[in-house]
Amino acid sequence: MSAVTLHLPTLHLLCGKIAAGKSTLAANLAAQAGTVLIGEDAWLARLYPDEILTVTDYRRCAARLREAMAPHVENLLGCGLSVVLDFPANTRASRAWMRGIIARSGTAHLLHFLDVPDEICRARLHRRNAAGGHDFAAGDAEFDIITSYFEAPTRDEGFNIRCYTAG
Repeated sequence: MSAVTLHLPTLHLLCGKIAAGKSTLAANLAAQAGTVLIGEDAWLARLYPDEILTVTDYRRCAARLREAMAPHVENLLGCGLSVVLDFPANTRASRAWMRGIIARSGTAHLLHFLDVPDEICRARLHRRNAAGGHDFAAGDAEFDIITSYFEAPTRDEGFNIRCYTAG
């Protein structure tokens, strides 16, 4: 008789500054059996090519994507699949949207917080931009603007948090 491994559907969320390693971790998490990866950057790049030039553009397009994606994520979780949601959980407001998915689906969750200093993220961003291949290439000015909105998660938000530090 073979052993049966029970799979508890889990919603994996990612929090970290630009180039902290969120998408790399997302790909590693999604390598688990019964797990689906949904990446915001890939969807935005394909749905809104050449339309996201400012933070305001990003907010508008991301809001539309989130509205469409939430029921889909809930359905996947309801089918017993785990989901790695590679959308930035970088503000209380974005995490509130994710809390809604958790509440409606009744699923387990884990918020992966990549606590990486700005100087490491900036160096990684420069290397990533030089290598090409990423859906969006942010420069130093965009890094500074986007990082200014970053809010680290806190326990009072009610998430199960796993923290990763650089090194």
